[in-house]
Amino acid sequence: MSKIKSAFENGKAFIAFVTCGDPDLETTAATVRAAAENGADLIELGIPFSDPTAEGPVIQGANIRALNGGVTTDKIFTFVKNLRQDVKIPMVFMTYANVIFSYGTERFISACHDIGIDGLILPDLPFEEKEEFLPVCREYGVDLISLIAPTSENRIAMIAKEADGFLYIVSSLGVTGTRSEINTDLSSIVDVVRHNTDIPCAIGFGISTPGQAKKMADISDGAIVGSAIIKLLEKYGKNAPKYVGEYVKSMKDALR
Repeated sequence: MSKIKSAFENGKAFIAFVTCGDPDLETTAATVRAAAENGADLIELGIPFSDPTAEGPVIQGANIRALNGGVTTDKIFTFVKNLRQDVKIPMVFMTYANVIFSYGTERFISACHDIGIDGLILPDLPFEEKEEFLPVCREYGVDLISLIAPTSENRIAMIAKEADGFLYIVSSLGVTGTRSEINTDLSSIVDVVRHNTDIPCAIGFGISTPGQAKKMADISDGAIVGSAIIKLLEKYGKNAPKYVGEYVKSMKDALR
């Protein structure tokens, strides 16, 4: 039974993204705890990568700060293991296929299982190539989370049928980042998903205000926010967790 499902059991899910190690792992830990205490239902932990192709300038900046601060995959594993002593909500890693390859696929995914990571999001992994990771993920009980983009069109049904954990619906073309408005016809994408799976779906990319989050969650099962949280970390540094907590509370309240 996927633990990720539990994130969608208290109404619409609010999913928060943070980059591990920006500005340092202590602050990341405090930020995750603040988000969880203020109503986040699932946390996406970004493992920094030198060439994060799906990310806009805000999250790219976070990746650079984290890497410059000396964060490594092994340090992140230890950090998650410690977090898991008191953070009970589902947590997933978001990173790039290369990070896993260079670490060793089985070694990486078995470590995810050991430290309590519930799923993996790999924005650069085409659906057609997921067999590269899927058997190992299933062996260790780590959900490989698929993304559906506005360009997925006739592949949406196929991706939905084979989905694990939850489906990450990308709101608009291009990279992550806050947007003033989201114009994609997302409800028709969600309709196709609903016809093909009962796995929950959440919408991400470009959501920053409570109003946008509510609009996206009204169509789907939840809203995913990254760049707006990273901006608070960039602005307040080590003092950011308090502000992130307040922000998450305002977003979760909007979804209630």
